[in-house]
Amino acid sequence: MGITFSARRICAALAFTGALAAGAATPAAAATQITAVMQSDIRVLDPIITTAYITRNFGYMIFDTLLGTDVQGKIHPQMLEKWDVSADGKTYTFTLRPGLKWHDGAPVTAADCVMSIKRWAAQDKMGQIMTQLMTDMKPIDAEHFSMSFSAPTDLAIRALAKTSGVPPFMMPERIARTPPTEAIKEYIGSGPFKMVTAEFKPGVQIVFEKNKDYVPRAEPPSGTAGGKVVNVDRVKWVTMPDPMTAVNALASGEIDYMEQVPYDMLPLLENQPDVKLAVLDPTGNQTVMRMNFLNPPFDNKLVRQAAMYAVDQQEVLQALVGNPKYYRTCPAIFGCGMPFESDAGADVTVKGNIEKAKALLKEAHYDPKTQPVVILQPTDLGTVKAQPIVIAQALRKAGFNVKLEAMDWQTLVSRRASMAPLDKGGWNIFSTNNVMADVIDPLRAFGVAANGKGAWFGWPDVPAIEKLRMQFALSGNPDEQRKLAAEIQQLVIDEGVLLPMGQFTVPTGYRSTLSHPVNGPISVFWGITKSAK
Repeated sequence: MGITFSARRICAALAFTGALAAGAATPAAAATQITAVMQSDIRVLDPIITTAYITRNFGYMIFDTLLGTDVQGKIHPQMLEKWDVSADGKTYTFTLRPGLKWHDGAPVTAADCVMSIKRWAAQDKMGQIMTQLMTDMKPIDAEHFSMSFSAPTDLAIRALAKTSGVPPFMMPERIARTPPTEAIKEYIGSGPFKMVTAEFKPGVQIVFEKNKDYVPRAEPPSGTAGGKVVNVDRVKWVTMPDPMTAVNALASGEIDYMEQVPYDMLPLLENQPDVKLAVLDPTGNQTVMRMNFLNPPFDNKLVRQAAMYAVDQQEVLQALVGNPKYYRTCPAIFGCGMPFESDAGADVTVKGNIEKAKALLKEAHYDPKTQPVVILQPTDLGTVKAQPIVIAQALRKAGFNVKLEAMDWQTLVSRRASMAPLDKGGWNIFSTNNVMADVIDPLRAFGVAANGKGAWFGWPDVPAIEKLRMQFALSGNPDEQRKLAAEIQQLVIDEGVLLPMGQFTVPTGYRSTLSHPVNGPISVFWGITKSAK
């Protein structure tokens, strides 16, 4: 038998108590500290080799970016002082802000940035498109570097301002030389916090301290732009696998911040006078289903279409969220209420159609005895654990032979990277969530890239989609871009590249002693102040 629910709570509480004790043993414990429970445990610390949001959040703690994007979507300089564009629109020259330093005291140079961009672009889908158009990138001197393209385009600015998925974090050149398929071994950035390596305990805690050498911009913070002013001495992320333990810890003041409060536990906090609940990212999230093109039965287009027809958005969102205040059905791959919203393929994406799914399986000669469908189900992350169960129920109704495999989120993050067949640890389906900043256009939406084994996990190979994405990258005409986005969306649905399953927002809980959390798609800890209890 497994550990009981009560035992899990006890184990989580003991881990939390141990984390507090470990912190209390250090001199810095008396300093101003925010103790936070984030969306999941963190084990992968390289924000370039994964799209996991907990690792992205870690990246924003210790690294910085050349450009930032505010909550209105406007791009601003961040590590940059400015950029200049040649008369023909093909060459961009970038100037770094003076006085930038790495955490080890070395100055940030243009050579560091060039190598960091190369490593990032090899992994990121938007960066890959940018690289195809780029003819040259080089440092000019310590403070300047240039990027040249085969045609006039502002893609360099759009790409370097990317806020999520795989953001283009800057690293020292020696670290950025790490092959993009290998994890970095040093965690040195130039960002507003430093990682306290000695206090990192995987599965228990990760600790950050204020980077006293960091010089924030003068502008007010907004999204990932503006001044990253740190008002506390330390931030500690502690792991609590049981959400009830975390909710109780927030209510009692043992922790200060809970990134994602489960919807069914909101009533426990709504009347707590010392707890605030807020949706810090009003644009919210999109939840999606991803199929693996490499393994049967989803190497067959008809079977992929059958799976998509089987799933009903309302059923997914009801199980995931429950309260309609926090969700909406949406057919748009690039987001409802967003610039490239489209209803192309809505007959497939919104309302489930079991009979159509059955007919497609019959046409495809699907054999449930020899073609099981393995669905990965995370058990420790509230915003992704319900979808696999609903998907499995829908697929079984349609006639699929479904096997749910339960695991924690960090194991799933590693497992989904496997291209192996099912009998060697492979998979068929996983589901995840994307913040809207990740999906607002065909270049940022890494899930629509369809360049085979260079694509996101699932590895779809649809050259027609890649051709349209390149046209989108080169286009500066908003009307043409909208037309191209709708065409891409239709192809994505027709080919079974990605199934949107609706949009939702997630409330954050924090103690009333915290003030001024920054709104936006990323949970950041600059700008926040903490008063005495």
